[in-house]
Amino acid sequence: MSTKKNNQKEIYTKQLEKYIHQEQAAVSLINYSGKLLYEKGVELVLFRRHLIDTTITKILRLHHYAKNFVKKPINVVETNKIVKNLYDMDLCPSKIDIGKLTFEWIEEKSKHKNRSVFLSKKLNFLIKPTKHEMKPKDVILFGFGRIGRLCTRELIKQAGKGQQLRLRAVVVRSVDEKSLKKRASLLLQDSVHGRFSGSLEIDNKRNSIIVNGQNIVFLSSEEKIEYKKIGIKNALLIDSTGIYKEKKQLKKHLNKYVKKVILTAPGNSMPNIVYGVNHKQFDFEKENIFSAASCTTNAIAPILYVINKSKKIVKGHIETIHAYTNDQNLLDNMHGKNRRGRSAAINMVITSTGAGKAISKIMPHLDGKLTANAIRVPTPNGSLAVMSLDIKNKTSLEEINEILRKSSLSGELVNQIKYSINEELVSNDIIGTTGCSIFDSKATIVSKSGKNIILYVWYDNEFGYTKQVIRLAKYISGVRRLHYY
Repeated sequence: MSTKKNNQKEIYTKQLEKYIHQEQAAVSLINYSGKLLYEKGVELVLFRRHLIDTTITKILRLHHYAKNFVKKPINVVETNKIVKNLYDMDLCPSKIDIGKLTFEWIEEKSKHKNRSVFLSKKLNFLIKPTKHEMKPKDVILFGFGRIGRLCTRELIKQAGKGQQLRLRAVVVRSVDEKSLKKRASLLLQDSVHGRFSGSLEIDNKRNSIIVNGQNIVFLSSEEKIEYKKIGIKNALLIDSTGIYKEKKQLKKHLNKYVKKVILTAPGNSMPNIVYGVNHKQFDFEKENIFSAASCTTNAIAPILYVINKSKKIVKGHIETIHAYTNDQNLLDNMHGKNRRGRSAAINMVITSTGAGKAISKIMPHLDGKLTANAIRVPTPNGSLAVMSLDIKNKTSLEEINEILRKSSLSGELVNQIKYSINEELVSNDIIGTTGCSIFDSKATIVSKSGKNIILYVWYDNEFGYTKQVIRLAKYISGVRRLHYY
């Protein structure tokens, strides 16, 4: 009996020691990740999962994710050794997937003298000196609503990654001490996305707020806007007001200080872009006004692109279950659109969506093949697109899920598509997700004929969309970093 107890005690001790050793490696990994980010502008991800503001538990959980979902078992101790080696290298500002690197080292270590030689060969194109010079782009936000404030949060958070985009100014209707204080409060505290982890000061003399050391000037649209006075040059303006949707209206933003404009809504007479799907089809040197399409279009386009490429879509219908927005009434009142005047907080409301038509602008070969409608529901954020698609090439549930799993791990859409295997997934779970399309693999339905599929795609209609807007902004501005993933 005592021998059995001793064996159990030995097993317990070994398991605990092993876990503590992994925790120590995770702490070191977090430390070196921070040094790489703030000293060299090198951002690390682990199989496309972000490591910014992370915890020990999350690091260990991500390695578990790598083993069970990515099917590439790696150990946090080995990953930490890779990161230490990266810190000793003379790397240019870039983005590196350490999960991918660690797995490749495990697979290929017999071919290389040591880790340093392996990394030098893999990342040779990232080692200084490099011809890849990146000048930061000044950014102006026109509007400070839901998307405007999330853009602000994200641009501030990304400032340590080599200053690709520098938020210099925000244009609102009017500016005074009271409104500046209120806008600063709304930036810091958000009922959906939580409190912003940053330091903030208000400078009423300069009509600005200083967030994490970055001075952001607030300008009034009711007065003459003088960008020159605050040193703005060759800027990109992001219009999130929803007021202007025509190219001729947005042209008013352009001047000697503002050279490019992005509209955060579907636009007319301009390129409508879902980054990752059709962004390479346009000449960004010749064009100067762009639409980032809608949150729903950004959610469904990546999935439709992947399915159409492999299975050929014959026709389909998309029903979006969408969180309510500020366009609706809190209580019953007059409204220009049918049903939207009814209380958003206590009703499901059938309404229209332009997502079906918008897809034809993104993927012209699907023009006329899709219909779409929407139901607004009493939740403040987190939406769902249900896509019923008839396809030309027969498939199975396992095959269609595997196609989308692989698309979330490699290829052009790894930033856009997130693949979920969570059987308990609900709308709150996807808030804060960086991808614009969260594919719910556990909800997939395939008909007996294999010619009709029903896909469920979640999306954070605020933050997920904001990430797409910023990806597009970097691409248009020519400030996307080199990457290895």
